[in-house]
Amino acid sequence: MAGILEGRVAIVTGAGRGLGREHALELARQGAAVVVNDLGTTLDGAGVSVGPAQEVVDIIRASGGEAVANGADIADFAQAAALVDQAISAFGRLDILVNNAGFVRDRMLVNAGEDEWDAVIRVHLKGHFAPLRHASAYWRAEAKEGRQPLARVVNTSSGAGLQGSIGQAAYSAAKGGIASLTLVAAAELGRYGVAVNAIAPSARTRMTEGPFADAMAAPEDGFDRMDPANVSPVVAWLASADCTISGRVIEVEGGRICLEEGWRHGPVRELDRRWSAAEVGDAVRALVAESVDPEPVYGA
Repeated sequence: MAGILEGRVAIVTGAGRGLGREHALELARQGAAVVVNDLGTTLDGAGVSVGPAQEVVDIIRASGGEAVANGADIADFAQAAALVDQAISAFGRLDILVNNAGFVRDRMLVNAGEDEWDAVIRVHLKGHFAPLRHASAYWRAEAKEGRQPLARVVNTSSGAGLQGSIGQAAYSAAKGGIASLTLVAAAELGRYGVAVNAIAPSARTRMTEGPFADAMAAPEDGFDRMDPANVSPVVAWLASADCTISGRVIEVEGGRICLEEGWRHGPVRELDRRWSAAEVGDAVRALVAESVDPEPVYGA
C-alpha cells in the first residue's frame, strides 16, 4: 500500500540524528524522496561531518527509497538557498520542509554569554527562517506560474518556547520565536498553497538526555514514551496533502498529542478614559483572578 507522501519531495534539516533522523526515515517510509540535511556537529555546535546525513541516506536507499545527503549550515542564507535548490535539481520539485536542526548551550540567565546567546538564536531561529524563506520564494513562483503548490512546512518549537524552561533562556526565546514565525508564515503563505504548522516534541535526544534524565528511565509498561520515533508519524501527517490545518502548534510525547492554544485574549477591563496608575493594580489583580493559570515553567 502506498504511503501518505507518495511522490512528494521533502527536506529535513538536522536529520542525521535524533528526531530529524526519525522524521527522515518516516517520511521515506511514507513514500517521500528526502534531502537529508545535517551539518554533523557535536551537541554544542562544534565540528562538521557529512557522515550522519549520509548514514540516513544509505538506510533509506537500502529500503528502496530515494534520498540525497546535504551538509549545509541552514542558518547561512546562501547555503539554505542551495539546500532548496538541491531538492529541486535532484528530484524536480519541493513539497515539504521540515525544520528540525538545533543545538543547546544551556546556562542560567545570569551566567549566559553573548556568544552562547547568539549561537543558539542563530541556529534555531535563523535556521528556521533561512530555509523557509527560500522554499517560500520557490512556492510563490510556482503559484504565479499557474502551478499551485500543495506544500507543507513543519517547524520545531518546544514546550520551552511555549511555557519557558529554567536554564534555557536562549533556547526558550528561540523556540518561542519559532512558534510566532509559524503563525506569520501560515497567514502569509496560505495563498500560495502552503500550510505551515509546528510541533513541540518531547523525546530522548542528545539535547534532552541531560535535563530530562529521570524521564528517560525504562517504562514499566513496555511503551518507550521518549522514543523519538513516536513523534515522526505526526510530522508525516502534517507534511501530507490530508493536512489542511495551518498556523497551529502540536505537542507530541509518546502516544499523546496536544493542540496548543497559545496566547489568547482573556478577561478585560476597559474605561472610556486613560487609566490612572493607582487604579491599575486592582484592575489587573481582578483580571488575574478571572483568568486561567499559566502553565508552570519547566524546572520551576
